[in-house]
Amino acid sequence: MRNYLKYAVVLILAVALLALGGISCSSGGGGATPTPKAAYKVGALFSTTGLGANLGKPEIETVNMMVQQINAAGGINGHPLDVVFYDTQTDETRSVTLATKLIEQDNVLAIIGPTTSGESLAIIDTVTAAKVPLVSCAANIGIVTPVSERYWVFKTPQADKEVADEILSYMQGQGITKVAIITNTSSFGAGGRTVLKSDAGNYGITIVDDQTYSTGDNNMQSQLTHIKGTDAKAVICWDTDQQAAIVAQNMKTLQMNIPLYCSHGIANQNFIDEAGDAANGVIFCAGKLLVVDKVPATDPQYAVLTKYAADYVAYEAQQGKPDAVPSTFGGHAYDALSMVVMALKKMPEGLDLAAARQAVRDEIEQTKDFAGISGVFTMSPTDHLGMQPGSLAMIKIVDGKWTWLK
Repeated sequence: MRNYLKYAVVLILAVALLALGGISCSSGGGGATPTPKAAYKVGALFSTTGLGANLGKPEIETVNMMVQQINAAGGINGHPLDVVFYDTQTDETRSVTLATKLIEQDNVLAIIGPTTSGESLAIIDTVTAAKVPLVSCAANIGIVTPVSERYWVFKTPQADKEVADEILSYMQGQGITKVAIITNTSSFGAGGRTVLKSDAGNYGITIVDDQTYSTGDNNMQSQLTHIKGTDAKAVICWDTDQQAAIVAQNMKTLQMNIPLYCSHGIANQNFIDEAGDAANGVIFCAGKLLVVDKVPATDPQYAVLTKYAADYVAYEAQQGKPDAVPSTFGGHAYDALSMVVMALKKMPEGLDLAAARQAVRDEIEQTKDFAGISGVFTMSPTDHLGMQPGSLAMIKIVDGKWTWLK
């Protein structure tokens, strides 16, 4: 009986081993299961809380959507994409701390973001010292200039100068020769103020009043009353959506019957929601996403704009947000991550971390004729924005809707 039990146990074990062997060899027509490739890790710093939250939320939502799409399609040359995200809380000091964490602890190959100009400028020394490529999602031209000091830094949003020149050129065409400016003292607002003051004269425009306010101020009637006492024929406000909406409301309260022009910082549905009726008539310059339904099929951005808009709405609906609309700020993140992914696709296998970071940087700098959401990009060693002419649109808010002023 004992011998019988012994042989029975041996037989059972043998059958079990054969079964296990059959499972392990079932893939690939009898070959061994291939070892999964290591994930490509990319860092993301966005303001999903704090004053920049209305901009940062569509950025991280866009990135999450893209990661889902890329990995569902097999990843990047078989490597899963892993985006390590941290909320900067719209805080420059926190941004530096988190950038360091991404570099030294998470060992990311590149970083996209931060959301705001101040945060992006704050981490430039960190990424430069660590030799990690950064693709910023903020506007200030100082983020990528002078290029000799920004070897590791790129950006995707329209720069202050491109937007300011579009606005000033449009005003010139409208016969406006005297304007007042009101700007936030933030890095974004200050950057716009500098460009407006330096370039207005090139368009025959005189700045007759120059007012500022600080981040967090919730009433600008004092500054606007001063402007009302001048002979300005228009006002230019340079800020993001929340406080620019206050400026619009204050102008309506003061019955200032001159047009309000704004920067691309208001290219967000939240501006209309916050400003209400005061948003009607506001003119600004931004990418074409807000007027995607008017973009002709011959436009080089048409395909990517229409696909992104449809994909974003569908993705947000899956997340329980059926009323979500595409945001140009999400578009900045789309362009930034797309550039990194394109670079990773060309990166050789087997590089160590330092060499991989260098390879990604070098490929981003060679980006050519990339049609993104914010514009068409051609980078070079002397231009780390590379946005091509024709990437922007002048937009007017009419009855709470974006309209294209062609």
